[in-house]
Amino acid sequence: RTLLDTTLVSIQLSEERDTESVDIHTPSLNVDPELRNFSYCIQNGVICYKENESLSEVHRPKSQEDRIRALIPLRDTLRELIELQVQDADESSIRSKQQELNQRYDAYQKQYGLLHGRATRQAFEDDSSYSLLCSLEIIKEDGSLERKSDIFTKRTIRPNKPVDHVESPEEAVILSVSEKGKIDFSYMEALTGIDKDDLVRQLQGVIYPDPAQKLENVEPVYEIADAYLSGDIRQKLALARQEADQDERYRFNVEALEKVLPEPIKAGDISVRLGTTWIPPEIYREFIFDLLQTPRWQQYNIKVYYTATTEEWYISGKSSDQRIETNRTFGTHRINAYKIIENTLNLRNVKIFDKTYDEEGKEIRVLNKKETAIAQGKQDLIKTRFSEWIWKDPIRREKLTDLYNEKFNSIRNRTYDGSHLRFAGMNPMITLRKHQRDAIARILYGGNTLLAHTVGAGKTFEMIAAGMESKQLGLCTKPMYAVPNNIINDFASDFYTLYLAAHILVATNRDLSKENRRKFFGRIASGEWDGIIVTHSQFSRIPISPDRQRQMIEDQIQDITESIRQLKENNGERYTIKQMMLAQKKLRDRLKKLNDSTRKDDLIYFEELGIDQLFVDEADLFKNLFLYSKMRNVSGISQTDSQRASDLHMKTQYLNEKTKNRGVIFATGTPVSNSMEELYTMQRYLQPDTLKQYGLESFDAWASTFGETVTAMELSPDGKGFQFKTRFSKFYNLPELMTLFREVADIQTADMINLPVPNAHYEVISVEASQAQKDMVDGLAKRSEKIHNREVDPQTDNMLKVTNDGRKLALDQRLMNPLLPDDPHSKVNACVENIYRIWEENKEQKLTQILFCDLSTPTQDGFNVYDDVRNKLIERGVPAEEVQHVHIAKNEKQKQDLFVKVRAGDVRIINGSTSKMGAGTNVQDKLIAIHDLDCPWRPRDLEQRRGRIVRQGNQNEDVYIYRYITKGTFDSYLYQTIEKKQTFISQVFTSKTPQRTMEEVDETVLNYAEIKAIACGDERIMERCNLEVEVNRLQTLKSSYLNQKYELQDRIVKYYPHAIQKQAQRIDHLEKDIQQRNQFPVSEEFSGMKIQGRRITDKAEAGKQLLETGRSIMSAKPVRIGEYRGFDLYCSFDSFMVEYKLSLSGTENHTITLGNDKFGNITRLNNALSNMDKELEEAKIELQTLKRQFEIAKEEVDKPFEQEESLQHKEKRLHQLTMELRLDSKENDVVDIEEQEEPEKEPKKEMCR
Repeated sequence: RTLLDTTLVSIQLSEERDTESVDIHTPSLNVDPELRNFSYCIQNGVICYKENESLSEVHRPKSQEDRIRALIPLRDTLRELIELQVQDADESSIRSKQQELNQRYDAYQKQYGLLHGRATRQAFEDDSSYSLLCSLEIIKEDGSLERKSDIFTKRTIRPNKPVDHVESPEEAVILSVSEKGKIDFSYMEALTGIDKDDLVRQLQGVIYPDPAQKLENVEPVYEIADAYLSGDIRQKLALARQEADQDERYRFNVEALEKVLPEPIKAGDISVRLGTTWIPPEIYREFIFDLLQTPRWQQYNIKVYYTATTEEWYISGKSSDQRIETNRTFGTHRINAYKIIENTLNLRNVKIFDKTYDEEGKEIRVLNKKETAIAQGKQDLIKTRFSEWIWKDPIRREKLTDLYNEKFNSIRNRTYDGSHLRFAGMNPMITLRKHQRDAIARILYGGNTLLAHTVGAGKTFEMIAAGMESKQLGLCTKPMYAVPNNIINDFASDFYTLYLAAHILVATNRDLSKENRRKFFGRIASGEWDGIIVTHSQFSRIPISPDRQRQMIEDQIQDITESIRQLKENNGERYTIKQMMLAQKKLRDRLKKLNDSTRKDDLIYFEELGIDQLFVDEADLFKNLFLYSKMRNVSGISQTDSQRASDLHMKTQYLNEKTKNRGVIFATGTPVSNSMEELYTMQRYLQPDTLKQYGLESFDAWASTFGETVTAMELSPDGKGFQFKTRFSKFYNLPELMTLFREVADIQTADMINLPVPNAHYEVISVEASQAQKDMVDGLAKRSEKIHNREVDPQTDNMLKVTNDGRKLALDQRLMNPLLPDDPHSKVNACVENIYRIWEENKEQKLTQILFCDLSTPTQDGFNVYDDVRNKLIERGVPAEEVQHVHIAKNEKQKQDLFVKVRAGDVRIINGSTSKMGAGTNVQDKLIAIHDLDCPWRPRDLEQRRGRIVRQGNQNEDVYIYRYITKGTFDSYLYQTIEKKQTFISQVFTSKTPQRTMEEVDETVLNYAEIKAIACGDERIMERCNLEVEVNRLQTLKSSYLNQKYELQDRIVKYYPHAIQKQAQRIDHLEKDIQQRNQFPVSEEFSGMKIQGRRITDKAEAGKQLLETGRSIMSAKPVRIGEYRGFDLYCSFDSFMVEYKLSLSGTENHTITLGNDKFGNITRLNNALSNMDKELEEAKIELQTLKRQFEIAKEEVDKPFEQEESLQHKEKRLHQLTMELRLDSKENDVVDIEEQEEPEKEPKKEMCR
């Protein structure tokens, strides 16, 4: 481990100076311009400190002054050695300076001890080079010196060796992008000796002029091919075609863009739901009238509106139609079909409430379950009819398909290649992997980035190198890194390991204390830093200016006020208006609080620090960003707010405005840790302009395009029964979503990068519940029923308490009552036996284990699982010092000391929670097994637990992950919850192209599903879950088959015979017209035209008369005005298109639009007659196509549904399992009666369990 592992820990922990150390500042002295800011120096024999442009004398106790006087020349010698390496000095100069550095360091250490020592730190920590000085020492885990760092004997900095000549233009392009970050023709001309025009000609196809970016002289900026031929291709193609009309060089752009244009997505691959916002309102109106067969006289008052500001759909005239189709077929007597459709458009499940009154006479609304169930059945029917209807009409299908492709199928993701990056100044002994170099290239050239890399992929080095390269290329001036609190020291250590010459500022808690923060912010604003490293909590304490906060809140209030006004005007739903008024009130309260607050100190705000690039490590911790949604009571959609997330959002908004979406980089191994909304949240941070461009800035618009709520059967929290729950678990159009997301997301999963990690073996240890646990589960079920029936005060008991009690009960029954006996067959005792066995088997190698448990952490009062496990292990012979709880560490330094012992094998069993030993815990060296004694709430937590052992640096080839389950308890519910959450995550974050629609559980999730089945103690539950998914899939396929069959039947009976006859007739007519035309061929001399009975032989006069006569016709019905080349000439006026039409009438009509040019109209008429040959050929081809399609249709319509037998078999088995599991109370009664009538059979008891 690098030398700062211990040093920077002490920096953070030591927040107070020695009581005798007092700075006494005297008037400013002359400042040496070569002296670094925030540094000590000696001037006229006096110790001074430079801060900005002032130099002040510093008086300290003599012991500290002596250290400072010895450290200044050591620091300067180190800086000189670094500069020599940067300048690639000769070997003798470097060796001479290394010898000098050795002498100064040895002298200092002999007299004063380690640079990491407390006294040295107190004396010199205000010097900006103190962290750099600490890099001279490699420290052991116990804090003693292991060795000097490599800079004493080796080159540790890769010099920047300028290249002044290359042989080819292609090499010049690569070097220009690497060194300048762009195509720089002046630089490339100097490298090659070739002028710009020749370079452009030779690099055709390698670089392209971008018409969207033009310099002041109207010359375009050139882009490399992979940059120009990516992004929104349709938008670029439209612009290129426009420019190509005036500038020949853009013709190559058009050709190249046409080749990479995404393949059109067919209608059958596009999933649409009622409420999808990209569907025009008139399409929904057409569906309503077609479904309900609304009379034409009623259609005028019934219209569909969509208000973008409120994100609300509204149907006017809902109550004017009282027919059977409206109130019975697709509606109920409580809610008509129009209102159901309006709710569906707004993504709401229909609910019917009855009005009643409480004892005080206050009106209350009570859910009518029966009427709600009926109405929701109608809602499902309408949804089904819409999915069958939407693609049925060919014209509508073509229109919507083109619209979808235009909107969502235009992006081509760029492939980034970082192989050309040179990384000047980086440690030459470190080689970055390909995925790391490519990720850095993405940050440099692509802008805002999410490094969605699996645990252990090297995100830290990626962020550091990207920041340093960005600064060297002039893409940023002052990057800031916000990292989790517990890894700031490791991050700073890695920074110096990678870039020894870097000038970084590491924040301590003392820096952001009230008395020091002004000074610290001043250091950030005035210093030239390569990186500023702060913790998440420190980052949140850097304020955004009140003016910016006030403006953002006022803008939100204005938007909501306008939305409420529009909703009231359109009689919008009361619930929506109420929710928006509540949000408005909260914002006004925030604004009032902001206005009332007085500025207590003259702080520098975030916008004034000069930060223009922000890296956020473990960015998923900021996922709770407020969102507004019209959807109600849908699991997984949270509308709670997090102050930390809101603060980050304001800062990213500022940086996005300042850098044009190029200055925010997130990194996390679990970008989606809990629910679907987190993917949208990441896009809000990183892609706000893209979401707005595609009309997806609101969550409901985003969700309606890519997801759907699904109501399905789940285990109830008590683990005994089942319940129906609505949640987002069905997602579609996923390739388009992921293409959009991959514009910022650099996804690297474990199957994409072959990391040197051990092989993980999973084992589930399942135990039977004790009788006491079974009885208490019954008690929980009864409590749940009382809460559900409102028979108990929520303050006394609620579902949260029931759930917590259920989790405790599943862990150990003594957590419910410590007087209960210790069940020898409990999962706690099973875990103790397993831990002891592994401890005994691996004594010689001193291999280690982790026990994870988020419940029942150690306390001094009462029973807890932690102490119970530890005491039992000690009783079995494990030495007490070898089994410890992480909770004994009261601060970060004590925790690191404990982890040192684990890595050394001195502590062989460590117990802790996910929060205390999850992300950032590096104890993998000797780790052989981890034990999940309980199930956390989030898949992220299981992934973080796994990441402690399946990690680089583990000495074991094979490791083991054990999970413990108590059957028939809440364990089953918890693992089911994890399964639901993991489903979406696994579907989206994969190296494979996702399927268009996903709702099934993949291999990763099946592990959780297997655990759930084992926990329930009944494999039939697992079978039923899988059968339900499979039956739904087959039913969807059959529905599609039937739709296709019905459509083919209609086409066989109606369409094809008529179309074939019509096409044959058209061919006959065209042949006759061609014969007629050929009798009057076009000659050089005008053959004449008859208009209004007068024959005109002068072409100009004929054109003039044709124009005047045509303009006099205002009839929509064609009027005969003359003859031309053997054809009657008709004219009409199209009032809709506001244009005149001319028709040459033979056996067919050949129509043109009347123009303003007297000669042009005659030319158009001649062209219309000339085109008849082409029309005849096309008509013959079309006739052959129709006949062939007719025969194919007759073959296809007789084909059976291939999977009919499989569907029937699985439906029968599903029904059988449903009966056995007693899902319906009425069915239960029938089963009970049958059992009583057959006494010779043993009744089946506890079938559900």
